[in-house]
Amino acid sequence: MRAELTSTRNPRVKQLVALRRRRTRDELGVTLVDGYDELVLALDAGVRPETVYYCPALLAPATRALDARLAELSAEQVPVSREVFAKISYRENPDGWLAVVPSPAVSLASLSLPARPLLLVCEAVEKPGNLGAMLRTADAAGVAAVIAAGPVTDWGNPNLVRASKGTVFAVPVAAAEPAEVLDWLAVHEIALVATSPDAQASLGEVDLTGPVAVAVGAEHAGLSPALLAAATHKVRIPMFGRVNSLNVSASAAIALYEAVRQRSG
Repeated sequence: MRAELTSTRNPRVKQLVALRRRRTRDELGVTLVDGYDELVLALDAGVRPETVYYCPALLAPATRALDARLAELSAEQVPVSREVFAKISYRENPDGWLAVVPSPAVSLASLSLPARPLLLVCEAVEKPGNLGAMLRTADAAGVAAVIAAGPVTDWGNPNLVRASKGTVFAVPVAAAEPAEVLDWLAVHEIALVATSPDAQASLGEVDLTGPVAVAVGAEHAGLSPALLAAATHKVRIPMFGRVNSLNVSASAAIALYEAVRQRSG
């Protein structure tokens, strides 16, 4: 059995801590998956970890069977002490599993689409929690891909990975500048449906059964003039309260499930 890593000054530990920075993740093309459930979902999605760090003192008995699965994938497994795991983990109450995996994002050109795709475009959405929540909805709704337009947060952000419960590996994700996203949608003849509280048409009045990309923007600014101008349809979500704005992840969920309702009809 491999000797347990006990020093927080070990170069491996320093490299893992450095992966919390986007620049380091981009340079190395990897990210971190912290947690048993998230790691299992990533493995189910076909992710092959480079290295898995585990803390024997923290592992629940039911999770130890993961060793055999990781061995089949030839993933390096490194046992670490409680002190080291506390240093490398970025979540509260860690369960003793942390993996270094390839970054999930792909290029727009490499996205593989079905004949009638439903896509989600997120423009300049910054909070990892919102992006993670949208990925979970996208996974549940059968969305073909989620695209970050003018990305502020990278898809490999460890907090986003955690907030998505690992679905960032189950749903294809890409990132590009808004102009590139618009060109790509035009080439693939995918209608852009832009959400805006100022739109005249209500969400349910627009046909969402064809190839369509639902676009949502950052809460403080909404979608940019460029995306609104390029939209095939601009739609509003009916609201009857005093506040004319929903959380962006809630807006995305409502719009996507209206598309699911129409497509299921």
